[in-house]
Amino acid sequence: MNTLKKKVLEALRKVDDPDLKQDLVSLGMIDHLDINGSTISFTIILTTPACPLQEMIKQACIHSIRETVTDDFEISIQLTSKVTSGRSNSSILPGVKNIIAVASGKGGVGKSTIATHLALALSNHGAAVGLLDADIFGPSIPTMWGCQTAKPTVGKESGKNFIIPINRHKVKLLSIGFLSNMEEAIVWRGPMASAAFKQLLQDANWGVLDYLLIDLPPGTSDIHLTLVQSVSITGAVVVTTPQKIALIDAIKAIAMFKKEQIKVPILGLIENMSYFSTEKTDAIHLYHIFGKDGGTLLAKQASIPFLGQIPLLPMICQQGDVGVLSGQTIEPFNKIAERLAQQVAIQNATYVCSTNGGVN
Repeated sequence: MNTLKKKVLEALRKVDDPDLKQDLVSLGMIDHLDINGSTISFTIILTTPACPLQEMIKQACIHSIRETVTDDFEISIQLTSKVTSGRSNSSILPGVKNIIAVASGKGGVGKSTIATHLALALSNHGAAVGLLDADIFGPSIPTMWGCQTAKPTVGKESGKNFIIPINRHKVKLLSIGFLSNMEEAIVWRGPMASAAFKQLLQDANWGVLDYLLIDLPPGTSDIHLTLVQSVSITGAVVVTTPQKIALIDAIKAIAMFKKEQIKVPILGLIENMSYFSTEKTDAIHLYHIFGKDGGTLLAKQASIPFLGQIPLLPMICQQGDVGVLSGQTIEPFNKIAERLAQQVAIQNATYVCSTNGGVN
């Protein structure tokens, strides 16, 4: 390695990943470093394509090189990503890097809407994403994705039959709603519902996924226990509205994931239906119908990340009724998906560090 390359690497060692608190070189995030003529080029491997800090990291690299090495060279930086993984599910879901549970303490807070738009936003960022509807008694994912009449096919691999998820806007979907009559009630006892969910989870060919989101039923039920006993969960997202009655149940959901026998990290809390806005005389007025900042305060009280607020938007309701036919991301979900991916990367780094005895 020539002297200039060494100096560039030393300069890049002074740039830390803001989330992982280690320098980019030690983290293995610098690749294909090359000096050709008067151009220094390299690739930064981000921990997720939805990294909200990518421009900050890029500019920090440029600044460090110009300040400590040379100001005479052109600097060309390419950005790519390799989604990190922490807990292993190699024996059950070998291609799935991260499993994220989307939960709520009570129904009606928009959990399935949140799961749908997070999956879509992560996919639009370039991640490989799957979404499993775990609400056996009230599946809504088929409607929200506009594919109520779709039927999964069955394939065979290594002599075993697998369900092939529906592919919609590059997101792999699976729900009991694809396999049953949506107009008929499913009247099963808890063990039957848990067995059905386990089959959807384990007997499907999910392939290679960066993120598999699990849209859990409301409350704290058999399905939740089946999930944590079947696979290793990267973390959970809790959804609430600002009103007190929803917050009371959100507290229970948080407490469930923190129980000793469950111990699922909480990646953050999302507040849905936070407000609606109107524009009058060139000023924007916010109306907090269900209360104000209840989710923000709960996240602070529970010492968990607050991922953001979702306002009441007609477009969200329309897409929920007719399906996300356009495949376009609605802006509030885009930022929240980035923060979620950020928390996943932090959680994975923390887990790997702890299992390696403090060495990441």
